[in-house]
Amino acid sequence: MAINTDKNSYTVIFAIIMVVVVGTILAGFANGLKPKIKANERYEKQQNILYAMGINENEGPNDVSFISTDEVEAEFEKYIKNQYVIQGGEVTENDEAYLIDIKKEEAKAKDSDYQRRLPLFVGEKDGEEIYVMPVRGKGLWDAIWGFVAVDKTMTITGVYFDHKGETPGLGAEIKQRYFMDDFTGESFLDGGAFEGINVAKGNNDPKNTDTTDNEVDALAGATITGDGVTAMLRKDVRLYVPYFKNLNN
Repeated sequence: MAINTDKNSYTVIFAIIMVVVVGTILAGFANGLKPKIKANERYEKQQNILYAMGINENEGPNDVSFISTDEVEAEFEKYIKNQYVIQGGEVTENDEAYLIDIKKEEAKAKDSDYQRRLPLFVGEKDGEEIYVMPVRGKGLWDAIWGFVAVDKTMTITGVYFDHKGETPGLGAEIKQRYFMDDFTGESFLDGGAFEGINVAKGNNDPKNTDTTDNEVDALAGATITGDGVTAMLRKDVRLYVPYFKNLNN
């Protein structure tokens, strides 16, 4: 018996079957790719932390090149000596602290009964201890984030910034070398008190020769994104001040 393909019922049934079949195939692909996606997320965080420490594959003056994914786990283990989680004044070791989602932690901390977990990575480079903190904030259009590396005096030794949707050629420049390198040498402290770092218009110090002013040059045409970086650093790095006070006592 021939099937009447002109009936509406045939069209509906065929569409349902196709949706089920395609949906099943896509679900299978998604499940199969989950381990790879998770691995790539780990590699990216490790690359970013190491980049902030100055462990990268940069060659030219404008390069932003990460340790390759096939080497990053070994390099991470080599340079990161300890991973800690700070919570409610308690500091505990955690070998997977780098996997903590600070966006979720910040959201949870809106509940006054919850004490936010703060990841901290202690690395060693050229015989010096380096402390790396994750930061997250809001740019003009969407989220901005990064990692900040400091010495025990809270003087910056390196940073890495990224964004979700800032304007190309303007706010998106936060992930360019000329902007990120400007932070090196700046201190979060002023006279021993926490001050933060201002992304400031009129700083007029493109080579950052003055590292005592708690300021770096703003990006042209990206005032709101620059203000977002300022607020992000002040908001998140401030949370680590008690740790550094204990470290230096």
